[in-house]
Amino acid sequence: MKEIVVSGIRSTGRLHLGNYFGAMRNFLKMQHEYNCFFFIADYHSLTTHPAPNDFHENVRQVLVEYLACGLDPDAATIYVQSDIPEIPELYLLLNMNAYVGELERCTSFKDKIRKQPDNINAGLLTYPSLMAADILIHRAVKVPVGKDQEQHLEMARTFGNRFNRIYRTELFPEPYAFNFGTELVKIPGLDGSGKMGKSEGEGNAIFLSDPEDVIRKKVMRAVTDSGPTELNQKKPEAIKNLFLLMNAVSSHDTYSFFEDKYAQMQIRYGDMKKQLAEDMAAFCKPFRERIEELSKDSEYVGKVARVGAEKARVSAQETVRNARKAIGIRSFY
Repeated sequence: MKEIVVSGIRSTGRLHLGNYFGAMRNFLKMQHEYNCFFFIADYHSLTTHPAPNDFHENVRQVLVEYLACGLDPDAATIYVQSDIPEIPELYLLLNMNAYVGELERCTSFKDKIRKQPDNINAGLLTYPSLMAADILIHRAVKVPVGKDQEQHLEMARTFGNRFNRIYRTELFPEPYAFNFGTELVKIPGLDGSGKMGKSEGEGNAIFLSDPEDVIRKKVMRAVTDSGPTELNQKKPEAIKNLFLLMNAVSSHDTYSFFEDKYAQMQIRYGDMKKQLAEDMAAFCKPFRERIEELSKDSEYVGKVARVGAEKARVSAQETVRNARKAIGIRSFY
């Protein structure tokens, strides 16, 4: 029997190269090797109070883009979090045994307090409980997470073990971090520092749905310097990032050509950025075309969401049924 893998997908924004070379490529491998549940975490985004129209369209766009990248609804279970009513029920049950002190000590909660002091809501405080419910609802043993989510995964283990101990059951296994045995590729942003991401500004990221002219404009504005002043000079961070981007999307020969030019103090950044822009446009083109095609096929997108929810609820209903039984919740009718 295949081990169960659960992973959440953000419900806002568009996919960029950092997303694709990071978690996405691992998802594409995992879906054929494990029993995978991939969900769009729309409940989590409610802590920021999105506008209703934006909320729905964002969820739809994320579903379209992940399908365009190769997530296969026949190989994995792909669903929208809010389509599974058992998740908030398990979230409630876990919250009954979650302590305020441990929730307040969560690093992400303390970060949010600093960043948005006027919107410290209960959803932020109990975010780890909802994340635990997302994982435990399918009794997953493997969860692809980055370093920033490891504390939440640890709390999911804590909540699952606490439930098992209080109600004398073995319902929930211990989930652990998993990355398919490969190092996640860190794709830098175009601003010369940090990783690619929308939070750093639209111009910092190359989105898979970006038109070719937009990609060219973004890349040509990428940060550079005046060039090396010594043979084989060590690259400053901004230039190193430019080469990392080229290594991700360009051919080996192209990358080696500009490496040699840099080492020999003959680099022309304008030429390098033009080549990088063309290679990025070529890399993104099939994704953009598939995104545009799927965006027009509402019937197929709706079918994927509906079938995914039906498949996910089979597992979720069994878990909640057993959790209610362990607690002693029984109906009188």
